[in-house]
This record gives sequence, C-alpha cells and structure tokens, in this order.
Amino acid sequence: MGLKSSLSKIFAFFVNRQLNQVRRNALGLQQNTFSDLIYQAKNTAFGRDHQFYSINNYEDFKKRVPVRDYEELRPYIERVSKGEADVLWPGKPAYLAKTSGTTSGVKYIPISKQSMPEHIKAARNALLSYIHETGNAEFVDGKMIFLQGSPVMDEKAGIATGRLSGIVAHHVPAYLQKNRLPTYTTNCIEDWEQKVDAVVKETVNQDMRLISGIPPWCQMYFDRLSAVSDGKRIKDIFPNFKLFVHGGVNYEPYRARMEESIGAKIDSIETYPASEGFIAFQDSQKEKGLLLMVDSGIFYEFIPSDEYFNEQPTRINLKDVELNKNYALILNTNAGLWGYSLGDTIKFVSKDPYRITVTGRIKHYISAFGEHVIGEEVEQALMNVAAEEHVDIIEFTVAPQVNPEKNELPYHEWFIEFGKPPADVPAFALKVDKALQKKNIYYSDLIEGNILRPLIIRNLKKDTFINYMRSQGKLGGQNKVPRLSNDRKIADELKEYVS
Repeated sequence: MGLKSSLSKIFAFFVNRQLNQVRRNALGLQQNTFSDLIYQAKNTAFGRDHQFYSINNYEDFKKRVPVRDYEELRPYIERVSKGEADVLWPGKPAYLAKTSGTTSGVKYIPISKQSMPEHIKAARNALLSYIHETGNAEFVDGKMIFLQGSPVMDEKAGIATGRLSGIVAHHVPAYLQKNRLPTYTTNCIEDWEQKVDAVVKETVNQDMRLISGIPPWCQMYFDRLSAVSDGKRIKDIFPNFKLFVHGGVNYEPYRARMEESIGAKIDSIETYPASEGFIAFQDSQKEKGLLLMVDSGIFYEFIPSDEYFNEQPTRINLKDVELNKNYALILNTNAGLWGYSLGDTIKFVSKDPYRITVTGRIKHYISAFGEHVIGEEVEQALMNVAAEEHVDIIEFTVAPQVNPEKNELPYHEWFIEFGKPPADVPAFALKVDKALQKKNIYYSDLIEGNILRPLIIRNLKKDTFINYMRSQGKLGGQNKVPRLSNDRKIADELKEYVS
C-alpha cells in the first residue's frame, strides 16, 4: 500500500466522523441553512422584491417566494449574466454553468464562491466514505480518469462560463492532479469522438484504477479501448481497475453491458451532481440510496409529484417528508436560486439518515390517456424482464402512439437498441407490458379496458443513439437521451433507425 492510500484511510476516518454529525443533525442543519440563506440574501434585488427582511420562518418564505422553473427565474438570471451585482446572491457569481435544457434551450446557472467548494467537498466525501466503509484505498495510488466536458472557459460580462464538469476540472485538489487523466490538452478537445480517441491513446497503457463519468459515454470509451486492444476486456487492459464513479442517469439499465465489457463486477459509487448544486452521493455499499447533502448551502423543499401541476400543490421541507413517495425537488441555494424547480423527482428510502433515490424527471412522463407512467416504472419494468431473459439493453426511449394506422388501438411505442436482443421481441414486449401494468394501476386499467393495446417494441440498429445524439449536436459530455416523452418528437426521428 502506498503513502497516498495510507493517508487517505486516516483522512476518511475523520471525514466519516464529520458525516456522522451531519447524519444525526439533518433537520437542525437544514434550519441553519435556511436562516443563513435568507440573512445573506436579504439585501439582494431578489431579497428586496420578496421581502426577505420580514421572513422569520418557512411559512413566511412560502408566502413570499413562489416555486419557479428556469424560465420563470430567467429575468433575474439575465440580469446576472449581463454583469449586474447583488441580484440573486451578494456580489457576482464566480461562474455561470452552461447547460442544455430540454425546454429552455441553453441555460446559465450561477455558481458562487460559496457554492463552488461544496461540489468538490461532496465528490471528495463520496470517495472517502467508500474508503472508510470498505478499507479499499489502493485506487488512490494509481491513475484516475474523469470523462468530462472541456475546461476551456468563455466569458459573459466578465464572468467565466462553461460546462459544470469543465469548471470542476479547475478545482481538482493538488494531491490528485498527478494521478489524474486525461491531460489538460486532451480534455480541451471539443469534438467528443476525437476526444474519446485521444483519451484511449493516453490511457490504454496506464495503470487506471478509478474511472468516472456518465455511463453511456463511459461505455463508448470501453468499446474503443477494446477495439484497439484486440478485443480484450477492460479488466485485462486495466488489471487494477476497481472503482467506477457514475452519475447523471440511472446506472441500472447500463450495468449488465458495462460489467460484460469490464469482464467482472466492480464496486461503484453513484453521485447526484447538478449545475445547481451537488445534492447527494452514495455513502454506503451496503445501504440503499444516496445521502442527502443537508449542510452544503442548499435548503430543500419537496412537492408530491402527483400534485406538481396543481394550482396550489403541497409544499414541504425535510421534516415532513414520507418514505417511498415521489417528490419534485425544489432548491434554495447559496448561489441564489430560490424556490427553484430542478425538474427531477426523488424518493426517500431512509430518514435515519436521509437517503434518496432519483426516480425521474417531472416533465418526462407519458400520460396521453391519464396513465402518468414515470421513468422509474419504465426502467424497472424493462430491466427486471431483461435480467430474467438475459437480454442486454444499450439504450431506449418511449413515446405514445396516439394515432396509429389501420384504426388500431393507441399504444406506447418503445424504441430499444439491444446489445443482446431477445429471441422473440413480441413475446419480450408482452412480458415488459405485464411488468409495467403491475407498477402502474392506471396503465393496467387502460389495457384491461381496451383503451390502449399492449406496448410495441421497435428494434433499433447498432449505434442508433450515438448517431441520433450526433445528429442533434449532443454527443458526449453531460448530454442524455430522455427516456420518456409525452410527444412524438424523438420517436419520429428514430423511425429511420428501426432495423
């Protein structure tokens, strides 16, 4: 064991003691965060507009600050992006994180000098929690790769602007820099396919021990590593590769193919970072869910997902949440986001400590006939049947077909790219449909009542989703394919890829 790994175990011990304090005092820490946020922002333009000086408790806050999505908060953010100070948070932001919104086009999310360190601390603590629980620290002595966006910054009104992963690259602790790949030059390559090829060239002969990134793009990296290594599996290319760190999408639909490419099961750590804040990370290999970051400058609110689109939905804070109930996640942050609807849905799987799972997107659902099928239900139905049938799923998306030809009943149309396809696709589709009916009673009623016919699967050609994302200018980085759509925009474009 090397010096770094030995020291990391000591560091992990002390960090875990701090995290235990956080786990035990979540509600108090959230109340402290709430009070601190209101106090610091009371003299900003937003604070004055919403009478922060008269907010004494959470009930006051709800009366004065409505829930808003990005579009509704945009007038304030545009003032920030033009260089105005003291708009949403004191001073000017340290960065503007550039993201691709599904409904808002390009979005610019402020990151303050107070919020930036929280991103780094949470990522660090995820690794240290793993070391403390498992005792496995050898990865610290080898090379680590973080597949991420370019660290090259643009400027808007004197504020550095870039992708979150590129911004974070400028804040990697010095003790990790010597171990970290790819090189800065390679990381700056904008074209994703050129970048992956360059990363492969730089890493194929290195002692890679930790790999981190969004699963579909890591899979692309693995495929190209194998291609230049005479078809070897990743465990044979990197014998000491022991830890995969992932986030951005649910890993389960990718796990089987990733492990097949690797050639072994390895430990993984799930993280939940967003440009708006680092929300949670997997702090245990034994317990389900991700530990909610309650002391990181974010005050959380929650709206039951089935009430989200109501005129006056229930709006609660952490002390009133229930287990196994879907909530839309609302953020108030030390970067100046207030009553901000992140767009994600989560579910609490523990309240001692507060751990969550990410269940989908509030606007990614299918409800053409009132069924309100959500991402969690679709993913679980598909992956459970795929595991039973030994079927390999590369990627998929689902959309309603409301106006089928030949006067047929409407149905849900599933576009799936298989790695290992089922021997009988219609029979496989029927099993998935039955599994989905068990998870969603409204969908089951529509099938039983002959309002909908069982789902239909379209088998897609190899590399369909890579080619589709390339055609959209969204190949690589933090870009993801929506799993569910309530319209036909993506579905109609995928028709040409049906095999």
